[in-house]
Amino acid sequence: MRTSFIVCLAFLAIAAGLTACGKSASVPPAAAADQPAPAATAAPADTATPVDGDWLVERLSDEPAHLNPITSSDFYARTVYSSIFESLIERDNQTLELKPLLAERWEVSDDHLSYTFHLQKDVTFSDGVPLTAKDVKFTFDKLMDPSVDAAQLRNYYQDVTKCEVTDDYTVRFTCSKPYFKHLTMLGGLEIIPEHIYSQGDFNSSEYNRKPLGSGPFKFEKWETGSQIVLARNENYWKEKPHYLKYVFKIITDNNAAFELLARQEMDFYSNISPELSMNQAQRPEFQNNFSMYKYYFPGYRYIGWNMRKPQFEDKLVRRALTMLFDKKLVLDTIFYGKGKEVVSDFFIESPEYDKSIQPWPYDPVEAQRLLDEAGWKDTNGDGIRDKGGVEFEFEMLIRAGMPEFDAMATFYQEALKRVGIKMNIRSLEWATFLSRVDERNFDSVILAWTSPAIEGDPYQVWHSSQIPKGSNYVAFNNPEADKLMEEARLEFDEQKRIEMYHRFDAILHEEQPYTFLYCSQWTDALSKRFHGVIEYDFGVDLRKAWVPKELQRY
Repeated sequence: MRTSFIVCLAFLAIAAGLTACGKSASVPPAAAADQPAPAATAAPADTATPVDGDWLVERLSDEPAHLNPITSSDFYARTVYSSIFESLIERDNQTLELKPLLAERWEVSDDHLSYTFHLQKDVTFSDGVPLTAKDVKFTFDKLMDPSVDAAQLRNYYQDVTKCEVTDDYTVRFTCSKPYFKHLTMLGGLEIIPEHIYSQGDFNSSEYNRKPLGSGPFKFEKWETGSQIVLARNENYWKEKPHYLKYVFKIITDNNAAFELLARQEMDFYSNISPELSMNQAQRPEFQNNFSMYKYYFPGYRYIGWNMRKPQFEDKLVRRALTMLFDKKLVLDTIFYGKGKEVVSDFFIESPEYDKSIQPWPYDPVEAQRLLDEAGWKDTNGDGIRDKGGVEFEFEMLIRAGMPEFDAMATFYQEALKRVGIKMNIRSLEWATFLSRVDERNFDSVILAWTSPAIEGDPYQVWHSSQIPKGSNYVAFNNPEADKLMEEARLEFDEQKRIEMYHRFDAILHEEQPYTFLYCSQWTDALSKRFHGVIEYDFGVDLRKAWVPKELQRY
C-alpha cells in the first residue's frame, strides 16, 4: 500500500506501496511469484565476528498517533512498528523476490483465486504465546471489518472473500477475482495477536500505544514528545538482533536533530535535509564519525489540489498552477539539486513510469492565458482573479518544522501573487496536519507519497472509490482512469499492465490533480561504531548491525 511521508526506511518492507500520510499509507510491494524481480545492488558484508550489546538510537522526525499496523499508516508509525510486527512473507532486499517469514511455504492456485500459507511452527509473540493460523484470520477479519479504521489498506483486499483456518498452522484465502498483487498483499499482512487485540474497541485499544507482536523487538516505553523505546525480543524465534535496544528520539527540528547526531548522542539520521548534508555534514569531524549513504528514495513530493474547491475544479487551472511553479529553480536553490522532476505517481525508476512524458514547463505567460481561458480574471480591479463571485484565494497546508517546505511555499506564494492569485500558508504540526488532510479539510497541501519500487498499483490514491474514506484526498474522478486501474489489477502480463499504466500516466499529466514535484535523493548518516550494515539501492539494512565491544556506549 501507500504511505505518506515527508521524510526513511532503513530497509525495504513488503506490503503496500511505500508510505503516505495519515491513515493512508504504503510500503514497497513484492514482485509476482512467477516473474523474477530485478536485483538490487548490495554493499559487501562485514567479515568481522559480530557481538551483542549496545543500543541503536535513531531520529524520528514526528510522533505517530499510535502503532497499530492495521490502522496506523503514516510513515513515522511504520518506521517504529516494522520492528515489532512481522508478515507472512517478506521481500529479499537484494533480489527483490518474495521469501518465507512467518509462513514457511505457500501455494497459489492456477486461477489465482486461492492462496494457502503454511506457518512456521516455532513462532511466538514476544509474550511467549504461540502464533497460529487463528491469529492470521483474526488480523484479516479486523482489517476487513468496516468499523475498523483501515479504509486505505482494505482496498487491496476487497476481492478476498474468505479466510479459513484449515489447521493450527495453515490458512487459506479465497478471492472472487484475480489480482496481480494478491500474493504480495496477503503475504504482507502484519500479524497481530488475537489474545491481545480482541478486547475492547480496536480503533482505540490501549495496545495501539504499547504494541505487541512477534518481531525482533518488543515495546518497552513511549515518552510522549520525547522517545519511543524498543527492547530486543528475547523470545524471538529467529536470530536475535545484536543491539539490545532500539531507541527513537522524537525531534521535529532538523537542526536540533543534527546537532544531537554530531555530538554522537544519536546514531542514525535518515533523510538529512539537503542544506545540512551539503554543509554541516561535510565538516571533517562529522565525516570521521559517520558513514553517509545516498540513494533515490522510491516516492515523490507533490502539491495536492482539493478539487472539491471551485478554484481547482478545472484542469486548465490546475495545469496553470503547475506552470507557475518553477520546479527547476526550487530544486536547485532550496534542495541543492538533490532530486529529479517527476510527472507521475509511479517511482521514476520503475517500468510503469512513462519517461516519454515531459514535465509541464515553467511558463507564467501560458499559465495566465490558461487562467483567462478558464474564466478566472480580475473583474473588479482589486488585483485578485475571480470567477462567479469567488476570489482566487486559497490556503496551502505545510508541515511544521520543515524549513525547506516553508521556503518552497513562500517562493510559490510570491509567484502566484504576481499573476493575481492569493495563497495563504498554514504550518501545522504533524498530527493536526494529518487530521486536516484525512478529513478533507484543506484547499491545497504539500505532501509526499512513498511509491513501490516495483509492482506499483495506483488504485489506493487515485480510484474514485477511494474518495470518501481512502487515500484519494483530492477527489480525483476520471472514468477512463478508473477503468485502467481496475483492468490492470486483473492483468498478470507485466508488459500489458505497463502499457495500461503508461496511459494512466498520460491522464494524470493532462488532468494535474497533483502538481508533481520531485523524487528526492536521500542522505542517511550512521555512526561508524556500527558494523554489519548492508547498503542496497533504496537504503541501508540495519537488522544485522552490531558494535564492537570497545566501541559500545550503553
